[in-house]
Amino acid sequence: MLEAGERQLTRRLAKKMMDAYRLPPTVLPPVVKSPARPRSAVRRLAEDLAAVGYPGFAYLKSRGRRRNPYEVVLTALAQPNLEARLVEALPWLLARYADSDTRWLEDHAKIQGLQNRLGFVVTMARHFGEKKPRREDETQVLAQLEERLYRDRLAREDTLCQESMTPAERRWLRRNRSPEARKWNLLTHWMPEHFRYAQEA
Repeated sequence: MLEAGERQLTRRLAKKMMDAYRLPPTVLPPVVKSPARPRSAVRRLAEDLAAVGYPGFAYLKSRGRRRNPYEVVLTALAQPNLEARLVEALPWLLARYADSDTRWLEDHAKIQGLQNRLGFVVTMARHFGEKKPRREDETQVLAQLEERLYRDRLAREDTLCQESMTPAERRWLRRNRSPEARKWNLLTHWMPEHFRYAQEA
């Protein structure tokens, strides 16, 4: 019935299939919820990152909850303000799980107006993938996603989950941001060399 499309794949069944067939967490049906309150979102995101193997949170217990990595990325990017340790994880997550269909991620990023934030993170992930020949297929997936997001990027100025920055910080970043940040109309201090864990993906 599942193969014929007559039965919906529930999250519970997907988790069982993921374990039984040793599949990546990208097989889990993603769910978009309204953004959680900042404090609870940080705690949950850290646990979700630990569950998918992110080395920066290897010390955390995942409590057995696993989510689709793309769902985790969107939840993070939807936050108005996000701790640096969580922002740092996002390129790693995309580089690690870039071997699956990214259409859901792309479509829901556009629905939420997050294509510029996502585009920047994809650029960072692709940057590290290009340095590793064995990741050629994944890098191609990221390059295609980056190209589609760039065609639909928003003209409005945004930040990379740093909406509380001061006017003085915003003025400084307009003059000193990286070419990648300028490309995606983002005010952010993040540069490729800052994402240390992405280089290990």
